[in-house]
Amino acid sequence: MRKQIEQEAKTVEEAIKLGLEVLGLEAEDVTVEILEKEKSGFFGLGSKPAKVKLTALEEQEENPEKKEKKKETSPVVKTEINGDADKRAKEFLNSVFEQMNLDVNIDCNIGEKEIKINLSGEEMGAVIGRRGETLDALQYLTTLAVNKSSEDYYKISIDTENYRSEREKTLQNLAIRLAEKAKKNRKNVALEPMNAYERKVIHSALQEDDMIHTYSVGEEPNRKIIISPKNAIKRNNNYNRRSYRRPVQSEEG
Repeated sequence: MRKQIEQEAKTVEEAIKLGLEVLGLEAEDVTVEILEKEKSGFFGLGSKPAKVKLTALEEQEENPEKKEKKKETSPVVKTEINGDADKRAKEFLNSVFEQMNLDVNIDCNIGEKEIKINLSGEEMGAVIGRRGETLDALQYLTTLAVNKSSEDYYKISIDTENYRSEREKTLQNLAIRLAEKAKKNRKNVALEPMNAYERKVIHSALQEDDMIHTYSVGEEPNRKIIISPKNAIKRNNNYNRRSYRRPVQSEEG
């Protein structure tokens, strides 16, 4: 009777690898049947592991041509597991938008170690979210989905309706305006909490201004930027000049 095993893991590739270790065989020594593909779920919810069945091949020493033919079929499984990075990205995003009940067109442009994705449709406001938070989450999760079973790492960027470039322009104008306010009033100006990408835009917009210093304070997701003018009035709430002023002594005394 041939050796056979069913194995579960986070991905099909991991399940095959674990199954081979249990059987003590190489990939060319088994046939692989994918019982269930992994499901990432919606934002991590409802995810399911992959399940495969590995069956050891019978020894065919008397018919080497048949054995060689079986070996040639093994790379087909690997191709199915890895697939193309842009296809994995589209499959993942389609599954997310299906859960969100959104009809979204997904255009992928794959380059060397980078995939640029543009989304279009009638309800892009829901895809963008407040200050781009949903779009950022989709970009992060797509990056995980694409790279989790790939030997190569792909940088993923997702945009819709030129939101990121328009948002970048808005942030740059905001940075310049608040920097002028800080210099005029000689006081620090605190911005609203922003993600790492938006904070980087603010820092970059003001890095050439010799009269301004920017730094970040707080913890995620409430981390924010402080714009500090170099001519800022220094205040110390624990020091009261009047309290420490020495009394003026009379010349007569």
